[in-house]
Amino acid sequence: MAKQKQKNVDNLDPRIMAIAKKLEKMRVAKGYSSYENFAIEFGISRMQYWRMEKGTNFTFTSLLKILDAHEITLEAFFAEGCD
Repeated sequence: MAKQKQKNVDNLDPRIMAIAKKLEKMRVAKGYSSYENFAIEFGISRMQYWRMEKGTNFTFTSLLKILDAHEITLEAFFAEGCD
């Protein structure tokens, strides 16, 4: 079972992983060392947010909710790049 999970992580689209890493950087830059505290404060499911930072579960609705928490538009998020 563990091998299957690792295989799925290895097959993730690098573009999704870039977005996931950017979300994590934004959270830390906002002063949240814990993804849980960030998610709770902004009314986002902890598991959903954790999955997004890991690149394993993305919905546009969830992404927009996170961008709202950071007070950044979708256009600005992608204009800044995802590296």
